[in-house]
This record gives sequence, C-alpha cells and structure tokens, in this order.
Amino acid sequence: MTQAEIIEALLAFIARPDASEAEFEAMALKVFAYQFRNNAPYKRFCLQRGRTPLAVKRWCDIPAVPITAFKDLTLSCCPPEAASHVFMTSGTTQGVRGRSYHPTLAVWQRSMLDNFRARFMRGRARIRMGILFPDDGELPNSSLAHYLSLARRACGTPDSQGFIDAGGLDLDGLLAALARAEAGGEPYALLGASYSFVPVLDALAAQGRRFALPEGSLILDTGGFKGQSRELAPDAFYDALSAAFGVPRDSCINMYGMTELSSQFYDDGNAVCPSVKSGPHWVRSRVVDPLTGADLPDGEGGVLVHHDLAHFNCVSAILTEDAGEIVPGGFLLLGRVDGEASKGCSVAVAEFLAAARG
Repeated sequence: MTQAEIIEALLAFIARPDASEAEFEAMALKVFAYQFRNNAPYKRFCLQRGRTPLAVKRWCDIPAVPITAFKDLTLSCCPPEAASHVFMTSGTTQGVRGRSYHPTLAVWQRSMLDNFRARFMRGRARIRMGILFPDDGELPNSSLAHYLSLARRACGTPDSQGFIDAGGLDLDGLLAALARAEAGGEPYALLGASYSFVPVLDALAAQGRRFALPEGSLILDTGGFKGQSRELAPDAFYDALSAAFGVPRDSCINMYGMTELSSQFYDDGNAVCPSVKSGPHWVRSRVVDPLTGADLPDGEGGVLVHHDLAHFNCVSAILTEDAGEIVPGGFLLLGRVDGEASKGCSVAVAEFLAAARG
C-alpha cells in the first residue's frame, strides 16, 4: 500500500466502532507490511527475528520495538524531512529526545478526537475548558500541547481559556474562571499535565479556598509529575482534586499517552486506584515478559506492549517501560518497571539496536 492508501484505510477503520477482531487483525497486518517495507531499521530488526509479512499471521506476533529506541534511531516510513510534524519526548537521555515523525496529522487528529469524545466528553458536544498547559503555538513539538489545543478547539466552548504560557501559571485568571464557573451553573472541565495541578492545589490550600464546580464538571490529568512538582500518591492526588474543585473522583479522569504512539488510553474515573485503563478499537495492549517477549496470563504483572494502528508512519507495536497487568475491561498501569523487568527492557533495547543497525 502507498502512504495515501494506508492513510485512507486507517481513517475508514477508525470511523468504524463496530470493527471485528478479524478486521483489526487484517488492518494490523497491512500496517505491519507497510512499515516493514518502508522503515529500514525496523525491517532489519524484523528480519533478524524471522518476522516478515509472509510469516506473521497474527497481530500479536508483530515485533514490538522498545520505546527508548526512538531516542537512538530514526524510525519513520517517510523521509524525516518530509514530515509535517515532529513530536519529541520531554525526557532526555544524554541530551537526546525521542522523536515521532508524522507526514500528516490527519490520522493522529482523528484518533485523538474520536477517542476523546467517546471517553472524556461523556455525550457532550462542547464544554467550557480551562487548560493547564502551554498551547501548540508555544510548544510545537509537544504531542500533549497538540492534544490539549485540539481538545479546546474542537470540544471547548468559545470562552475556554489556557492558564499556562511562557510566563508561567496565571493563577488569578484561573481562580476568576473557576469562580465564574461555580456561580454560572454550567459544567466546567479542567485539563492539564498532572504536575500542573500541584501548584494550584498548593495555592488553594494556602488561601484556605475551595470550589464547588457544577454537577457534570470534569478533570483530566496526564503525564505524571516528572520531577516538575512534588509527587503525590494517586489516592492523595485525586482526594485533593476532588476536595479543591468539588468534582467527584469518578469524574477525575486520567489519560495515559506517549509521544511514541498516536492514540491515548483512558480510565472511567478514579474512584478506585489503580484505575482500569483501555484504548479504542484500533489499539490492543498486551503484558509480556521483557526477556522472552512471551505473553503473560491475565492478572500477572509484566511490561506493557501497545499495538496502535494509528501510529502508522513509525512503528505501531511498542514495548514500553511501564509495568502493568491485563484485567477485565483493560489493564492496570502499575508504574515504571524495576528489578528484573527493568533489566529485561534494557536487554530488549540492546538487541533491537544491534539488529536495527545491522
């Protein structure tokens, strides 16, 4: 398939919420064949594993690339200079940031919006939003900035606002907007990086102030704390959000995403932690032993692997460094891997780089 054909096929597949497991598998194998043919480092890795489009018959047999490989190699089906957008990871390894190349954002945007509307908007066309993160004009290489900016443009009311820019947090503007929302009676949504909420919580605590946002209001956090703020345990964090804004914990939604994928995962609120997360119908998740790559039984902890068909230009199968376990309805995210699992991920990275570099 050509680039135009794979894009057209994926847009059609994403638009079909009733797609069967067999249809997912067929689409996954088409994406794999496209990546095998056009992504030279990935092809070398697959050949070393004996996994070719002729040999692979099931989506779960498609080789997964260790996530840190994005920092060491250019993994792109199109020439990097032909990419319309390049998203970069926020973390650094010896000054190197992981990159995901996108020849077009058409698939990325369709994946984000269809999933966001289904999992966060809860049946609304629009909701007034407050955004605790810089926009995509300030951070053009941030997938999170694009995610939140697109959410605001497509699903926010015209009076939605951003409260963080190059100058920092506009606390006074945010508190004024929260007071208006509290008095106005219409649901309000506050979205941002997890760490962006911490200084707001601290400021409210220092002022002895709380809000009671209208029924139906929502909070979305993502990305963890990343050393940008003090770290809170999940229960303490969602208790603090609920107390500060008057939003029940089952309306405090966590989004789990990454630069190295084009789709996001959501829970249905955090009344209980850890919450069950799941992706849309064009994504599948597995939990594996990082040393062998073998699937682990449901309920057994291992390392998460995600197969995201929307990430068609790079590689769709990613071996993360996140610990998790498969449970009914999705998976539990249990933090970063450590111990033997961490060593297994390091071995997987070394093996991939050796094969991909030939």
